[in-house]
Amino acid sequence: MYSFCSRLARLFAFIGGLVLSILIVLTCLSIAGRLLNGMLHADWLQSAMPSMAAMFLGWGIGPINGDFEIVEAGMAFAIFAFLPLCHLNGAHASVDIFTSKLPARVRQILGALVDVVFAAVLILIALQLFEGMQSKRNSGQTTLLLEFPVWWGYAASLSGAFIAAFISSYIALVRIAETVSGHQILPAETEAEN
Repeated sequence: MYSFCSRLARLFAFIGGLVLSILIVLTCLSIAGRLLNGMLHADWLQSAMPSMAAMFLGWGIGPINGDFEIVEAGMAFAIFAFLPLCHLNGAHASVDIFTSKLPARVRQILGALVDVVFAAVLILIALQLFEGMQSKRNSGQTTLLLEFPVWWGYAASLSGAFIAAFISSYIALVRIAETVSGHQILPAETEAEN
């Protein structure tokens, strides 16, 4: 089961990275287009080379329409796409000033408890995203500029949230089994470096 979860988490992280890379390129192109558009509208360029400025403006050089709407939906998806791998590898930030002095058995029990709470929170987030997606889908709400349905962003994020909830539930169950049996089940690399 661990290898299945690992492959699934890595696939989602890869897709999240791809989406994030596309968003970076989109943002850079939009900023460059906005800058060039401003330069092409500048008085000095309009008076020095009006035909060239008009030609480039005719090509539609400018900011990408609705770029912030795409970035908003894409970033939400990317965050949820990285969560499963982050949790599977135990890569969440933690502060263990007090717990590092506790006995190993107590730290193991606390770790299992934290994983159970984390799984419950991710399940709650996935359920709330589902409810939000249903609400946006039923209302027919669209984005302002591109007019694509808002629920599409929720649906994309929900896929990552569902996988994160599934993997965190698996981790919680395994941590409980490890705590009860006293044997390590998950590979050692899944524990966060503190």
